[in-house]
Amino acid sequence: MRFGSPTFVDKVDLYTDGGCRGNPGPGAIGVLISDGNGTALYEHSECIGQTTNNRAEYRALIKGLDLCAKFTRGRVCCYCDSELVVKQMNGEFPLNDDALRSLYHEVEKLKSPFKDVVFQHVRRTNDHIKRADRLLNDAFEGRCVSRRLDGHKTKGR
Repeated sequence: MRFGSPTFVDKVDLYTDGGCRGNPGPGAIGVLISDGNGTALYEHSECIGQTTNNRAEYRALIKGLDLCAKFTRGRVCCYCDSELVVKQMNGEFPLNDDALRSLYHEVEKLKSPFKDVVFQHVRRTNDHIKRADRLLNDAFEGRCVSRRLDGHKTKGR
C-alpha cells in the first residue's frame, strides 16, 4: 500500500448515528462511509463527552462530512435515523435551540467542498445505520476506531 490520496469517487453514502447514555449523558458517535455501490470505505467511532442525543446526532454528521472529503468532492447522501436532524437540515423543522443552531451552521460549512449534499431519514432497522449504532456502542465500551476499509492508508486531510 502506498500513502497519498486515493482516487476520488463521484458519490458517497454517509451513515451516521449519535447517542448518549442518559439524556444528557456521556455521548458517542458512529460513522460509516460507503461508495455509490455500497462498498464500505471508512468507519469511525469515538466518545464525545457529555451531550444530548440530538447534539450527538449532529456531531456524528459533522465528523462524517469531514471524513467524506477524503473520498469525494461530488455528491454526498447523508442517511440518519434522527428525524429532527434531517428535517432541520432540509429546512422542514425550525432551529429553536441555540446549541443545535450552532451545530447546524457547522454542518452547512462542511458542505462547501462538495457538489451536492442531501439528507435523508432512514429507520433504525437499516443495516448501515445498525452498523453505525454498533460503532458508537463499541466506543462506549472503549473500542473506538477510525479506519479505512478500502485498502488505502489515510493521511490527514
